[in-house]
Amino acid sequence: MRGIQKILSNVFWILWLLVIFSSSIHAHEDGLKGPAFSDPEKVHQMPTEWKERSVQHDPSVGEVDLSIDINQQLYPFLEPLVAKYAREQKIKIHIRESTCGRSSGKLSRKEIDIGAFCCPAADLDRLPGLKFHTLGIIPIAILVHPDVNIQDVSLAQARDIFQWNISRWSELGGNNSRIIPIASLHCKKRPGHWRLLLKDEELFSPRFMDIGGMPDQIALLSSTQGAIGYETLNTANRFKHKGIVKFLTIDGHSPENLSLLLSGKYPIYRVFNITTWEGEKLQNPYAQGLVNYLLQYVETIESKYTVIPPSKLKQAGWKFHDNELVGEPM
Repeated sequence: MRGIQKILSNVFWILWLLVIFSSSIHAHEDGLKGPAFSDPEKVHQMPTEWKERSVQHDPSVGEVDLSIDINQQLYPFLEPLVAKYAREQKIKIHIRESTCGRSSGKLSRKEIDIGAFCCPAADLDRLPGLKFHTLGIIPIAILVHPDVNIQDVSLAQARDIFQWNISRWSELGGNNSRIIPIASLHCKKRPGHWRLLLKDEELFSPRFMDIGGMPDQIALLSSTQGAIGYETLNTANRFKHKGIVKFLTIDGHSPENLSLLLSGKYPIYRVFNITTWEGEKLQNPYAQGLVNYLLQYVETIESKYTVIPPSKLKQAGWKFHDNELVGEPM
């Protein structure tokens, strides 16, 4: 009898230690993930004279009905749609390929009617009278040089790679080549995107190569033995003339399977947002019409552009504030 009690006691303590160990691992991993979204209720305060100003286009764009800055991730498929809308409405639209930071700056100076972002809004982006509309989300893939001879990494291993805790592919069952991490730490002030991998720039190893331009990233990944980085599959396909890369699954989950991202199982993704102004001095009816036009269009493009539209996100339990995605599913 005492022998059985001793065995049961030992089993209890082993199970208890496993629970504690597992909890500490998950706590550590969760501590590496940055915020996915900012609080939509926190509006950046601006002076009274700013609030009283209307939108004034930069004189260099000429006489136009709408002035728009679109992030380089969104520009390739939004530009033709904007041009089509302009023809249908018989209006003149100035559209510029830009970055999230430049769009934010022009919005803060009230120089443009619409800004488009590839990231969730930061606190500093939430200006009085500015409204965000989510066009959808898209998975970010872990991309590697085509000669890397593994197919899958866990999320913990991916984090270890970019922190340089894992420095050779042989540590993951591959060949003995050195891992060359490549990253693009753009939009450092905004939540989501690469912060879902590692929340702070300081967590990335000083050995990683910070490459800003998307074409340069793909070119370097495809030509550097042992290289690893991250970008959307759309970007990899768009710049495949710069070189061929391959993607790794994360914990067995493929970025090509949008149902995994929709359910919250695939861990890293971009959020595509577009803005309009509200208020008598700021509102432009053509801007709201264009945004409605784009919101309707994105409901039809999932299979072509691997973008999950707002309607499916809402059905799956993602959190919205008006038209803006502001939270992951529970």
